[in-house]
Amino acid sequence: MINFYRLIILLPVFILGCGPNSIKENKIIQKIDSLDMNIYSKSGDKIYSIISPNSIYNNNEQRFELKTPTINIFNGEETKYIINSDYSTLSDNNKLLKLKGNVKLKTLEQDQDFLYADNFIWDLEENSYLLDGNIRFENNNIILNSGKAKLGADNIIEFFNPVKYIIKDYNNENKYETNSENAFYDLETESVSFKAKEKRVRSIIYF
Repeated sequence: MINFYRLIILLPVFILGCGPNSIKENKIIQKIDSLDMNIYSKSGDKIYSIISPNSIYNNNEQRFELKTPTINIFNGEETKYIINSDYSTLSDNNKLLKLKGNVKLKTLEQDQDFLYADNFIWDLEENSYLLDGNIRFENNNIILNSGKAKLGADNIIEFFNPVKYIIKDYNNENKYETNSENAFYDLETESVSFKAKEKRVRSIIYF
């Protein structure tokens, strides 16, 4: 019985001791439902927008953690790319964007191009996009596979060795398949080129 009364006396102390920690956590972690955020340049141009149905902002690390985000990358007033993934983080004062899991990048041209990957990294200061893991690029004419790729501001996707590419026929069936070293696909001219280690062009294919 004596131990029971001691427990009753000490219980408020435990409760009071846990209270401040809970309040501190609430100040650090902020849950956000239906996030809709636009990021602008210093000159006022819209760079990209993010929509996420479920997100968390870590005030201590100044980082957004986003679930199933949809990201629109702009070129002037028009949307250039639309990207989806399972998970994403936004950090470094909104300058470092990382996407993970079922990454899908889509262009908005008449003949849409699709770029798939496990991971996607965008450093705004580098002005290029890095993709890693199970890379797959596909449109009406060609399929390119590699383990790593880079999409630059010049609209050229560089696929790193080894590269496997497939050319489709008019029935959208695989017509020709081979392996290659580094490949480059130009989104504007819809052409693909292949280079060896000596940087000599082995072949160029236009569609």
